[in-house]
Amino acid sequence: MGMLDGKVAIVTGAGRGIGREEALLMASLGAKVIVNDVGASVKGEGGDKHPAEEVVELIKAGGSDGAVNASDVSSWQGAKDLVAQAVDTFGQLDILVNNAGILRDKMSFNMEESDWDDVIRVHLKGHFAPSHHAAVHWRARAKAGETFTGRIVNTSSESGLFGNAGQANYAAAKGGIASLTWVLARELGRYGINVNSISPRARTRMTEDLFGEMAKAEEGFDKFDPRNVAQLVAFLASDEAADISGQNFIVYGGDIWAMGGHHVVGEIHRDSMWTPGELAAAKGELFKGVSSGVPPFNIA
Repeated sequence: MGMLDGKVAIVTGAGRGIGREEALLMASLGAKVIVNDVGASVKGEGGDKHPAEEVVELIKAGGSDGAVNASDVSSWQGAKDLVAQAVDTFGQLDILVNNAGILRDKMSFNMEESDWDDVIRVHLKGHFAPSHHAAVHWRARAKAGETFTGRIVNTSSESGLFGNAGQANYAAAKGGIASLTWVLARELGRYGINVNSISPRARTRMTEDLFGEMAKAEEGFDKFDPRNVAQLVAFLASDEAADISGQNFIVYGGDIWAMGGHHVVGEIHRDSMWTPGELAAAKGELFKGVSSGVPPFNIA
């Protein structure tokens, strides 16, 4: 028996990269998978079903079942159609892995309005819209007295957690996804739905330029292999992770960090109002716990 026997999963952006490996692994563990991919380039241009069709062929060759979906998950109707296809095709939905994304990297002073809008739409709305429609489906089942498991795994990024120059749009979207994960986990927990997110380092079309030579496959253990990431996602999608929700994980090769979110690095207190001058004098105390490698940065 596989860890995901009897489950039905949706994986968005599953034609290539991390999404592809997530879909293939979950299928090998017994899940039926809706493989969503619009077939666009890394910049969001064009459309070609072929990558998703190839993944479904591999899923079926491996003994499981799958179906192609080419909906734009950043559109409300596209996301609704995606969830409906899973239910209509396989009778239920148990797992949603949000993985679709594009890049339009530019410095903030060079960025065009469309660069901002497209990245925020594909990443942030492209995570929320499928999650919304999946939540509607699961909530209705819960209210009808059905017993089921619901899992959402979102894809954030270290750029969203720590910031990265040249990625104002991407980092804002990925930071939003991390916060969205916390909100969904709080809202949906009462219905038995767990929501977590990952911040992966892996070799994909979007990271080829970022990691360059460092990300090329080598002999031995390949830390940038996207299959490393898929293992964590499959675990989070399983019943074995029923007690984990609202958590973000950084994953790189065999290294996994459970992240703690925002935390206090310094504080000052008094029972009266601070003046700007007094705050200037107390600045050293307020930031005494700050490392120069994490925000807020010391730019002096």
